Amino acid sequence: MKSKDQSKRRIILFIAMSLDGYIADQQGSVEWLEQIEGEGDNGYSNFIEQIDTIFMGRQTYEVVQGFDMPFPYPDKQCYVFSRSSHPADEYVTYVEEELSSWVPQQLTQSGKHIWLMGGGQLVHEFLQQDWIDEMIITVAPVMLGSGIPLFPAGYPTSSWVLKETRSYGQLATLHYVKPDLL
Repeated sequence: MKSKDQSKRRIILFIAMSLDGYIADQQGSVEWLEQIEGEGDNGYSNFIEQIDTIFMGRQTYEVVQGFDMPFPYPDKQCYVFSRSSHPADEYVTYVEEELSSWVPQQLTQSGKHIWLMGGGQLVHEFLQQDWIDEMIITVAPVMLGSGIPLFPAGYPTSSWVLKETRSYGQLATLHYVKPDLL
């Protein structure tokens, strides 16, 4: 098996989901996550040091804007993917270009790794294009019954290698990588 260049920028999906596979409830809310007892920052500070760029969908950005706090990523380059036109604001640059040409260009730029924050539609597109190199998925012991699934149907079959498991209080984190990154 040929090993990939370890210095190459990677796209890392770092996300939380319910036990039944949802990243948000039917209204797009993630408030249910606040009710779960974790431990410390649940691995967030270690992860955030590895990245300098964030990719997110428009609906995810709206959720972030709704947090009762200042924008949490002012020192990161943030891109919001949208099918409609939006002007850049002080925190993000909107991407309306075809992802098939735009994303590969970002991977050739120097820098740290890239955080694929979500949402479900964007994760689906990145899986279809085989752009996700690692997945760090934190599972919360909550069953939502419906909502926005992390993995909606329709992506190609792929294999992953479990790199690490960790527990943070009631949360379980699963870290998977593509086999050719080992």
